[in-house]
Amino acid sequence: MIIRIAILFALSLPVKAQDSLVTRTTQVPRKYLHQIDHKSRQLEKQVDKRTARALDRMMRQEKKLQEKLSKIDSLAAKNIFSKSIDSLGSLKTKLRSKTAKYEKALNGQYFGYLDTLQNSLGFLKDSKELLGKAKGAEEKLKGSMESVKQLQSKLQQAEQIKQYIRERRQLLKAQLSQYTGLTKDLQKINKEAYYYAQQLNEYKSVFQDRKKAEAKAMELLQKLPAYKDFLQRNSQLASLFNLSAGGGGSENLEQSLAGLQTRTQVEQLIQQRIGSAGPAGRQAVSQQMQAARSQFDELKKNFPDLDNAADMPDFKPKEMKTKSFLQRLEFGTNLQFQRSSQYFPTTGDVAGQVGYKYNKNGIVGVGASYKVGLGTGFDNIRISHQGVGLRSFADYKLKGTFFVNGGFEYNYNIPFTSATQLYNPKSWTRSALLGISKKYKINNKLKGNLMLLFDFLYNQQVPRTDPIKFRVGYNF
Repeated sequence: MIIRIAILFALSLPVKAQDSLVTRTTQVPRKYLHQIDHKSRQLEKQVDKRTARALDRMMRQEKKLQEKLSKIDSLAAKNIFSKSIDSLGSLKTKLRSKTAKYEKALNGQYFGYLDTLQNSLGFLKDSKELLGKAKGAEEKLKGSMESVKQLQSKLQQAEQIKQYIRERRQLLKAQLSQYTGLTKDLQKINKEAYYYAQQLNEYKSVFQDRKKAEAKAMELLQKLPAYKDFLQRNSQLASLFNLSAGGGGSENLEQSLAGLQTRTQVEQLIQQRIGSAGPAGRQAVSQQMQAARSQFDELKKNFPDLDNAADMPDFKPKEMKTKSFLQRLEFGTNLQFQRSSQYFPTTGDVAGQVGYKYNKNGIVGVGASYKVGLGTGFDNIRISHQGVGLRSFADYKLKGTFFVNGGFEYNYNIPFTSATQLYNPKSWTRSALLGISKKYKINNKLKGNLMLLFDFLYNQQVPRTDPIKFRVGYNF
């Protein structure tokens, strides 16, 4: 009897060890729920703030238009603006109030990343063992789900306001086109409608940037067949094609798409319509289709973020206007080596810099450099302080990946042993640089550049340095 108990106990040990191993390796990271909650609340605040500002500006601009139009046609001013200004005020009041009840159904533009978050949290609610035994995990899950639901409601509300502003802009354009003195005011409304839509897209784009814990959690969930089945039954995209109505993913999808025209059917229909026109007619239609496709592709290149043809601007947009200050900053570093001479040993300039993108083609910034001495050769390697520098620079795109680069620098080119030696302004010399840079992509987060510069003040350097500067840089 004792032997049997010992055998059963021994057999149970590997099983328990294996179960605990499976549990540990299939738990989502603890930071996942915190990141989702934080990101959702942050985006909700951004959308609220930007939407309130858009409504305020629309109200001010419409009031100005009403005042100007009342001097020309008071009756038209009253009929056109009275109700709309009240509507804008009502929208702002609703924005400050508690959000409307969350609706699962698709409403406006589909946001795939948010749909993924909702389904991952919903799946974790039914599979709480994936959260582990951390204290307060269930409360964090509940809070994250509520934050995502509130965000979904805010985004739906923002889409409705965006649609209202879009329709209002079109209506004002039609009603006031006969009044030439109001053209500039109408353009301000056009700009506000366009930039508001672009700002929402920018917020969503930043929101979709997955953190390390998110990426790990999604990688884990996507390996689970139960999660895939959950998506099929609960995702918004699945409900669009009615995939939740029955099992069998691929078969159900084919049944759901049975009523939609295929590409072949569309091509056959076009062929039937133009078949009687003969070869010349078919060629003419083909040429027109090709021309239309080319024009459409060109428009998509110019305005890649547009989600509606009505958002097409009638002015030249500023590409960086919807970017925040931090998003416009570009951090980088560059290296420069100089051969040894009778004045100082072989040196390497290591510089760090930060640039500000004032438009998509141009950047200005400042930096600092440290000149390290490397000795006079392989037989005499010695690290020493050979100088420091302060830099300013500007970069502007010429064509493709080539840029014109220039800047002004202050350099201390004298070896030093103490920081107090740097306080002597007479020991600092100036450099005025201008040249060409070539930029290239290393990966999604790192870019490289090669710079060839000429120093117009190299004669003033003490000791004299080479007029040609070759630098290798990296930007983050």
